[in-house]
Amino acid sequence: MALDVSRLGAWRDLSFFSHGLPLVEAALDNEDRAIFPPSDQIFAAFELCPPEAVRVLVLGQDPYPTRGHAHGLAFSAEPHVTPLPRSLANIYAEMTDDLGGRPANGDLRFWARQGVLLLNTALTVPEGDAGGHMKIGWQDLTHQVLDHLDQAPLAALLWGKPAQKLGAALRHPDHLKIETAHPSPLSARRGFFGSHPFSAVNRWLESRGSSPINWIKE
Repeated sequence: MALDVSRLGAWRDLSFFSHGLPLVEAALDNEDRAIFPPSDQIFAAFELCPPEAVRVLVLGQDPYPTRGHAHGLAFSAEPHVTPLPRSLANIYAEMTDDLGGRPANGDLRFWARQGVLLLNTALTVPEGDAGGHMKIGWQDLTHQVLDHLDQAPLAALLWGKPAQKLGAALRHPDHLKIETAHPSPLSARRGFFGSHPFSAVNRWLESRGSSPINWIKE
């Protein structure tokens, strides 16, 4: 499987795309199950949010393993998906409590166009096997992205221990790091609900002279 990186802009300068990607492609070639998201959407988060535009990082784990759900952005789902994936439903519940509203569907591409990088640690998943591609080499890309983003202040939403462990690489003293429980049904009531991360990010952005994120609609 040869993945198209022609639309990645400055992200292509990361060494992963010359050295790590061939190993990932080889692993994907050996996969006999359906792979999500579709190959032309695997790098969608990078295509929609170039490195110079990143203001907010949301760090997820891997794509939804259900056919027709994932489209390359962490936590985001195709607009037709109902009911919403459970973690996303909890994110929207918290947003409604925090901001008084939520997007009309699960498609978060409009966040990406405002500078929110919705980054999964693994960019692919086999159908029905959550976490099935966490060890095929995608983590090298995640580490390089975090190293690159550490050069300038950003707001990072680190939900759950795996995200927080990776987020420890963000050491710039002016980052805003919001670390809570994951929004999954198993942990959302352990500190995600009531954390009001969306208003906190916007206050931080405005304090730095940057426009807030419109989390609810484009």
